[in-house]
Amino acid sequence: MPQTIHRGYKALIAEAEAVIETIEAADAVGLAGRDDVVLVDIRDPRELEREGRIPGAFHCPRGMLEFWIDPESPYHKPVFGEDKRFVFVCAGGWRSALAARTAQEMGLKPVAHVAGGFGAWKASGGPVETGPRERKPE
Repeated sequence: MPQTIHRGYKALIAEAEAVIETIEAADAVGLAGRDDVVLVDIRDPRELEREGRIPGAFHCPRGMLEFWIDPESPYHKPVFGEDKRFVFVCAGGWRSALAARTAQEMGLKPVAHVAGGFGAWKASGGPVETGPRERKPE
């Protein structure tokens, strides 16, 4: 029997955007490099290699988000325990909206996401680094 989807991705994104903060890309560019903000890039590693990265952004693949946020998880990343604002970025603003909502529901605050994602970041003149990235300890 075929599956019947009752709430599609558009509904999920709309529900997320109703309860999280959305930041325009030009405003997000102004947040880059601030000590009180962590830009969290949730794109797949292949996307980073293909499109480039936001300098200084913390990379957290979307599939690991819940595990890296939760301090009780064996995969927890200390960056998510810092007293900072977390701004999520994906390719086009869909996954980051869902990620910001999940992070907020888990108790991470304050959180936001970038409207239009990395594409809007680049279009707004945001810096992009390409090439191999030197791995920093997390």
